[in-house]
Amino acid sequence: MGIVKIADELHEEIRKASGAMSRSINAQAEFWLKMGMLAELHPTHNYQQLLQMVMQQADVKAAGVKAAAVQELTGVADERRSA
Repeated sequence: MGIVKIADELHEEIRKASGAMSRSINAQAEFWLKMGMLAELHPTHNYQQLLQMVMQQADVKAAGVKAAAVQELTGVADERRSA
């Protein structure tokens, strides 16, 4: 683990974003670093495609996540699962 010096203004933006995204400040900075690196390595991909790559690497099943997110946001179970 190393120390990275960043501008105070950037640190403040990371702090605010970390609260909004329920991440630690370090986790938020690491996420932004990872996404920036992926964007440079895959310049033709958009944010959603890059995020999908990250999720696939972590073996996250999108269908289950989508259904859970819909239920949490709406309070309604996915009709396909309850039918």
